[in-house]
Amino acid sequence: MAAEIVEYELTEPWEGFLAEPAAGGGGAGVLVLAGSSGRIERERCRLFARAGVTAASIRWFGGPGQPPGICEVPLETFVAATELLRERGAERVSILGVSKGAEAALLVSTRSHCADAVIALAPSSVVWCNVGPGSDGREIPYRSSWTWRGQALPFVPYADGWTPTEPDGAPISLLGWYERSLTAYADRLPAAAIEVEKSSADLVLIAGGADRMWPSLRFARELADRRTAAGRETVLITRADAGHRTVFPGEVAPPPSTRFLHGGDADVDAQLGMAAWPHVLAAVRAD
Repeated sequence: MAAEIVEYELTEPWEGFLAEPAAGGGGAGVLVLAGSSGRIERERCRLFARAGVTAASIRWFGGPGQPPGICEVPLETFVAATELLRERGAERVSILGVSKGAEAALLVSTRSHCADAVIALAPSSVVWCNVGPGSDGREIPYRSSWTWRGQALPFVPYADGWTPTEPDGAPISLLGWYERSLTAYADRLPAAAIEVEKSSADLVLIAGGADRMWPSLRFARELADRRTAAGRETVLITRADAGHRTVFPGEVAPPPSTRFLHGGDADVDAQLGMAAWPHVLAAVRAD
């Protein structure tokens, strides 16, 4: 039976949302990060709260005092957000991120012990350049998506000369651009690698093999291999026909984007989410 929940809108130090069981948190909290949409994940927070977990989601770019795009975003932003959950009584704190949010979650766990577990949906195994403008309003030259202690992280730029193959006005797949960039900047991959083998957090990776945004299944396997080589366990849940957007039980599948091809469809993305959800809850609650 789902728990009754209470909700709070956050305004300081960032815009956000928090949901928790009405009877109080059960000692587990999760920070929920969207990808490049930048949205505050209210519905996903409610899903966790109904499962007995305190959940918060924040706006981490595009808000007051933040860069307008994902450009040199301080990873300390996410560390501070996990502290909010501990202040609400969470003894075990996890970070769940999707796409660029997964990139951030993984990186935070390699530089801080603030997260006991990381759940990375459609992750990257390397740091990428900015998506959108920085605080100077410029998208070019490319810069890192992230900083730590004031220093930009090494990153992979986008390859020049790529154009989508879809008809004008149709949603486009970015997969080819990312694959081309990985080849064009192969010499930069080692420095840009997300060193999950250095993370003390429990790790759950979720990826679809039909992702049309970027090669998240390749990335997830690379992350898992790095952990295995270091003697660390990792949970990897995949589905060959699923796309970029995993749908957990109780969630409503988002409508198809008019801008991008995400791959998969509502049915297979929900099947991946159903397979992954018990592992997600086990990691978040330390079941």
